[in-house]
Amino acid sequence: MKKPEIVQKMARRSGSTHGEAADQLDLVVREILESVRQGRETLLPGLGRFLPGADGKVAFEREKSKRRV
Repeated sequence: MKKPEIVQKMARRSGSTHGEAADQLDLVVREILESVRQGRETLLPGLGRFLPGADGKVAFEREKSKRRV
């Protein structure tokens, strides 16, 4: 999913404007990057976790699905 799609869903679900939703998404991304750059793991429940990676890059580990088949 790309940023415009995420923003659209956020705006629709929260009742906010497109611009407000885009600002909120940008804030979350900035906070995740800042945290990881400081060497801290950041968890997004239902999605996964962001970790400091090699050479200052950000690593991502997807949360394992809890669905039963």
